Amino acid sequence: MKVAQSWDDGVVDDARLTELLRRHGATGTFNLNPGLHQRQRSYSWTYGHKEVWRLGQAELSAVYAGFEIANHSTNHPNLPDLSPAELAREIGDSRRLLQEWFQQPVRGFCYPFGTFNAAVKDAVRAAGHGYARTVTERDLVLPPADPLELGVSCRFADPAFWSRYEQAKANGGVFLFWGHSYELVDESMWADLESKIASISADPAAEWTNLESWFAA
Repeated sequence: MKVAQSWDDGVVDDARLTELLRRHGATGTFNLNPGLHQRQRSYSWTYGHKEVWRLGQAELSAVYAGFEIANHSTNHPNLPDLSPAELAREIGDSRRLLQEWFQQPVRGFCYPFGTFNAAVKDAVRAAGHGYARTVTERDLVLPPADPLELGVSCRFADPAFWSRYEQAKANGGVFLFWGHSYELVDESMWADLESKIASISADPAAEWTNLESWFAA
């Protein structure tokens, strides 16, 4: 069974997350908004009682070294609200920036807020992406019916995480979980996530893969 994980927004907690994944030999996809990264770390918003900070542009290459980078738009707007010209800038310019920053192809896209329509999908396709991840939960098969509407299995903290994992394994399918690392608000959540990552890495039936490999030409 192929297993993948997808994390959004480029926040400071990703630095701890990527180290956790490296310890267990796990791959992952990180969806970034290049227009929201300043030169140094910057405060963005408050999640509950936790301040959420974005990584500085200067540290992105080191934090994400070895992981897949995907496009999450330039500034994280609600894309269906934009004009065609605005869509082209938000989607196309961000892909170009990410490829320049990381010196690697950016094949994937992740819809901000999970929202999209036909015009957004057309813009994602026109900008050169091979797939786009949604937040729609479904049983996954490869190849998907529409690579620009790639669904997910569940969130990383879903109480049904393991039951959905086992169901995907029994069906010979694929398992994709997602989230934001700022949602890890205490050490018990970090320990639970590490236990999941370690267990998947130890499962001989599971193979960590990057999303881009699911859509390789």
